[in-house]
Amino acid sequence: MNKSYEVEYCNLELRFNRRHIQNLIKDLIREGYSLYWSEDESFFILSVRTGRKLVKLRFQQTRSGNYKMTGDYLIKDAKLAEWLEKLIGDTRGHAVVKRFKDQQMTVENILFGEVIRLVEVSGFKQRVIFQKEPAPTAEEMEEMFLSREGEERLMLLRMEIDDELERLYDAVQIDNKEKANACREALQRLSGHLLMLEG
Repeated sequence: MNKSYEVEYCNLELRFNRRHIQNLIKDLIREGYSLYWSEDESFFILSVRTGRKLVKLRFQQTRSGNYKMTGDYLIKDAKLAEWLEKLIGDTRGHAVVKRFKDQQMTVENILFGEVIRLVEVSGFKQRVIFQKEPAPTAEEMEEMFLSREGEERLMLLRMEIDDELERLYDAVQIDNKEKANACREALQRLSGHLLMLEG
């Protein structure tokens, strides 16, 4: 029996500027949604009414004055889910998307707006439908440098490093050694990717 439409977005991370958020609000109003929003110095919260449910989209302000949308969201409205997926692609965002239908679930890992892994889960069985190669080949790297995609990935990677540095700074401030070490490890990995792209 097919239950109601349900998509879960985990580890979502999308980046916006202030004008982009204003355009998102206009788009949602045009689509017929009722909206409420609130703001403080750290967060802009956009609440979207879907039937009797209220979905709260959280935009965290970064030190640069831009915003990033983070968190986990369970969407039971097909139109809103479609809108959010277009947003992930347009902003070249990251997410793990779980779709529930009948007794099955599909899990998409999205990095920089593109699906890098697609898995079908049925009961205890898992089947990998698609998996992108983990590291680009020398030819792909050359193509990437020739295209604008290389520049975009470089910019996004630098932004990711900035965010990780922010997290490290916060962890050091509150003397959270475990979190600080995790941030240092992530920075080491990201620096390796950056060297590979810049080299």
